[in-house]
Amino acid sequence: MRHRVGTAKLKRDVGARNSLLKNLVTSVIEHERVVTTVPKAKAIKGLVDNMITLAKRDTLHARRQAAAFLETPKSVKKLFDTLGSRFGQRNGGYTRIVRLGFRKGDGAEQAIIELVGSELVKRSAERAKRREERLKAQREGLDEPPAES
Repeated sequence: MRHRVGTAKLKRDVGARNSLLKNLVTSVIEHERVVTTVPKAKAIKGLVDNMITLAKRDTLHARRQAAAFLETPKSVKKLFDTLGSRFGQRNGGYTRIVRLGFRKGDGAEQAIIELVGSELVKRSAERAKRREERLKAQREGLDEPPAES
C-alpha cells in the first residue's frame, strides 16, 4: 500500500530521480515551457510552484535555498529577477500541464508543462520586435532620396 507517499518513483533510484527532477525544474524556469511525459510533469509541478514561492519571498535565505536546488546560476537569477515579480500578486497555480497525445516511438503520453502567463510575455516580445522592424523600415524609407523618373 502507498498510504501518504508523496512522490512518484518514475522507475528510478533516489539519486537518478532527484537529478531528473532538479534538471526538469531548472529547464522549466529557464525556458518557461518543457515537453515531457505526463508523470514527470505531474512530479515537477509542485516543485516549480515551490521555487516560485521562494522567489516571491526574495530574501538571501530563499536565494540560497533555490541555488541549492537549481542547477545553474542563470536559472536562479531569472527566478528571482523576473518570475518572482511576475507572479507577485498570484497565490499559487503558477504552472499548467497541457496533454499533447502519445509519443510515436513508445506510446508514452506527452505533455507540456509551462508557466502561466508565459505565452503573453512571448507574444508581447514578438509584437515589440515586429514594431521595431516596421519603424526601422519606415525610417529607412524616409532617408532614401526620391527615385527619379
